[in-house]
Amino acid sequence: MSKEEVDFYLAGLPEPKRSTLELLRERILQVIPEAEECISYGMPAFRVNGKVLAGFAAFKNHLAYLPHSGSVLGKLDLSNYEQTKGSLHFQIDDCLELELVEKLIAAKRLVL
Repeated sequence: MSKEEVDFYLAGLPEPKRSTLELLRERILQVIPEAEECISYGMPAFRVNGKVLAGFAAFKNHLAYLPHSGSVLGKLDLSNYEQTKGSLHFQIDDCLELELVEKLIAAKRLVL
């Protein structure tokens, strides 16, 4: 489980999914530069001190940010996004803003 596995996951995606998720990866690492990149549940994830703080995945018609907790998304106003209890969906060509990524990771840290 390593950065190389995340690279492999991204390399297998078509554009614009690949570049959008590469940008999200960069933004997550801006917020938690100490994170270890890994694969969790078959999807790229970011672990700090053994705890997964964030992840993402590509699907047929959308991309998803995964906080790896069912209680994070409900703590934020995300009414502009489709979501499930544990997955925030966004367009394949429109990355989440850095400010939102910061809020998502901060909310995850509160539930650890």
